[in-house]
Amino acid sequence: MKTPYGISSFKTLREEGYLYIDKTKYIEVLENLNSKYLFFIRPRRFGKSLFLSTLAHYYDMRFKQAFDRLFGGLYIGENPTKLRNDYFVLELDFSALNTESKAALERTFKLRLIDSITGFLNKYSEFFADISALQDRMKEMADVGSILGALLESVKKTDKKIYLIIDEYDHFANDIIAMGDGAFYKEIVRAAGFVRDFYEAVKIGTKSVIDRIFITGISPVMLDDLTSGFNIAANLTMHMAVNEMLGFTEGEVEGIIDKADYNGDKGILLDELRENYNGYLFHKDAKQRVYNPDMILHFFNELDMTGKYPEELIDDNVKTDYGRLNRLVGNEQNKKVLDEIIMNEGIVTEIVTRFSFDRMYDQGYFVSLLFYMGLLTIQGTAYGKTKLGIPNYVVKTLFWEYFQRKLREQFNIQYKTVQLAKANWEIAFDGTLKPFLDFIGSNVLKALSNRDLIQFDEKYLKVILFAYLTTSNLYRPISEKEVETGYIDIYLEKDFRMPDVKYEWIIELKYLKKDEKGKMGRLKEEGRRQLEKYMKSREFAEKDNVKKALIIFSGKDEYVVEEA
Repeated sequence: MKTPYGISSFKTLREEGYLYIDKTKYIEVLENLNSKYLFFIRPRRFGKSLFLSTLAHYYDMRFKQAFDRLFGGLYIGENPTKLRNDYFVLELDFSALNTESKAALERTFKLRLIDSITGFLNKYSEFFADISALQDRMKEMADVGSILGALLESVKKTDKKIYLIIDEYDHFANDIIAMGDGAFYKEIVRAAGFVRDFYEAVKIGTKSVIDRIFITGISPVMLDDLTSGFNIAANLTMHMAVNEMLGFTEGEVEGIIDKADYNGDKGILLDELRENYNGYLFHKDAKQRVYNPDMILHFFNELDMTGKYPEELIDDNVKTDYGRLNRLVGNEQNKKVLDEIIMNEGIVTEIVTRFSFDRMYDQGYFVSLLFYMGLLTIQGTAYGKTKLGIPNYVVKTLFWEYFQRKLREQFNIQYKTVQLAKANWEIAFDGTLKPFLDFIGSNVLKALSNRDLIQFDEKYLKVILFAYLTTSNLYRPISEKEVETGYIDIYLEKDFRMPDVKYEWIIELKYLKKDEKGKMGRLKEEGRRQLEKYMKSREFAEKDNVKKALIIFSGKDEYVVEEA
């Protein structure tokens, strides 16, 4: 199996024998919708660019003779629609523009548009008389609306229509929002802004030669602000019919495992992939959750190259993308909301489908943005509202890393890396928690201010423990693990990449405020009974490597631990 990690060219995948997960049935689905102008967003590195490449090759008239070679054996190859290979395809990508200033952004936006139109004219040169003259004329035009308009006037002289594809439509807007420059954003998007002018030109073009449009990005950040300038697109983002259009279904992941050169237990591998990468849902009534495709391909790419599981479950590119999380928590309200999400592993809210910069830092907008980024996903409903939760273990680790970094920066927490590594190692191989708890007490809890202790509780303490446990990759900590005898506070399950770990742990965690020490005896008895009950569950009855521990913290300075 040739794993197409990082490759987004449909033609390359098909011609060079790479793995291709067939999503072409959705071409038929999209054509049968009532709207010709479609808007669709998904998290970064979720397969958008490859799907756009698939659309481009399907509809581009230049690939008519290559249709059987490219689409043979795929759903759409066996069930072609009447519009196949019937269009000029204009592809625009607005990523990596210069956002240092309005002038820099407008200049690079204009250059990107001219470059894309130049490529378009060269692709279909036999249909246009004097391409160089048109190019020179466009370079002299002051505004982007006129540039696009010049192209559309030229296309009117042919008998063809345009399928317009726009990728990363919101990339530059997200960068500006991350900088917190509201005036800059409003100047380019609202009345008389060049971005608005461009989309107004697109809208006008739909009355003549632009027949179909497909726009993608990672958030609906400009939809509300563009309103009258571009109010023709149907937002498919949370449409149940396209829930699985991007991302891999369980069946598709099973197919990848079957194709891979893997000699281990495929059932165990699927369980691990499900826990780490599955969980995304984009409509509350959709039947299937989907896996993050970039993470799956990263996993199998590493497996193919090294013959082993990847050392990191998430690649650096995705970590960088999710690093935007730090820039979103620019005010105290968002920080508090994020802390609540981390403590409870979710939140009840309503998903905002149209964003306006003026309300970007409202709680609903902030939480919705986390959903669009893939950091939260639909878990169900509660009290008539949408319940969002963290989709999988890998995303949980990103939240824990953020939480640890926030503590370190806020309280100037400093320690030697080897201290933490050794303490985690002793949990796994020496069977003792005490060095790790000593580390947390002396390096982390001691640094917290008394003001922070006002809101300090068992959930807050648990997140601190998880944030420092996951640095070693020895364990996958699980909160509130369900067994038939109840819910375990903390289950330290050994990471599947670390089969040599000697001990797993069942931990009952308690927290007392300083003035509640009189409750210590009662909590000990209660905790011991709970641990005994958990150990009798079927899952642990035949395991001889599971240790149990009762941990009771009193304030931030003292703790007791009973290990068995």
